[in-house]
Amino acid sequence: MEGLVVSDRAKKTVIVESEYTTFLKKYERSLRNTSRIPAYNPECINAKTGDTVAIAGTRRLSKTKSFVVTKILKAGAK
Repeated sequence: MEGLVVSDRAKKTVIVESEYTTFLKKYERSLRNTSRIPAYNPECINAKTGDTVAIAGTRRLSKTKSFVVTKILKAGAK
């Protein structure tokens, strides 16, 4: 999955936000939603707020973390 890092305040954790659309059959419209996924941020990658990153699923690392940042696709404005 790909997404944008919106928070890096927690130690070794980033919040990645990704957009997706769902189709509402009743109204025949598409609805844009966002999901916020906590992901482990390894020290070798060290993603910051504003970066576009790729994340992959892994074993459960804590109560909320089940994803890990694999690489930075686009560095954010600094």
